[in-house]
Amino acid sequence: MTRVDFYILDDDSPAGRQRFACRLAEKASSQGGHIYIHTQDAEQTEMMDQLLWTFRAGSFLPHEALREGVSTDKSCTIHLGHGVEPDTHDDILINLAPDVPLFFSRFQRVAEVINSDEKQRVLGRERFRFYRERGYPLDTHNIGSR
Repeated sequence: MTRVDFYILDDDSPAGRQRFACRLAEKASSQGGHIYIHTQDAEQTEMMDQLLWTFRAGSFLPHEALREGVSTDKSCTIHLGHGVEPDTHDDILINLAPDVPLFFSRFQRVAEVINSDEKQRVLGRERFRFYRERGYPLDTHNIGSR
C-alpha cells in the first residue's frame, strides 16, 4: 500500500514548497529512486524545470518535463508535469498540486509538501483526510526554516 508523508514547512515564501521538493527529489534520486513531481499547471512545471537546475549552488538534477503524446526518456530518474500521468515511474510521487492525483496509488510513496500559507494548509488538510479515510498509512514531518 502507498505510504503518504506530509512535510509541513515553516517557510511561507512563494517558492519554498518548490525548493523543498527539489531537496526531496535530490535525496530520493541519490538513493536510486525514480521520482515524479506532479505540479498544478504549466507555470509551476516551468518553474520546477528551472529550479531543479539552480535550487542550490552546485546542484545538477537531470530531469525531464513530461508532455502529453511525447515519449519519455526512461533512463531519467526525475520527471515532472501536470495533467499527465507518468508512464515510467512508480517509486515516489511529490505532489505540488492542490488535489490528490488520480494515479497516486500506483506509487510506493507520496510526498505532500505544505507550507505555512493558510490556503495551502486548508488544501493539505483536505488531502490528509482523503488519504486517512481510505486507510493509507500517513506520517507528518514538521520542517523548520533553514
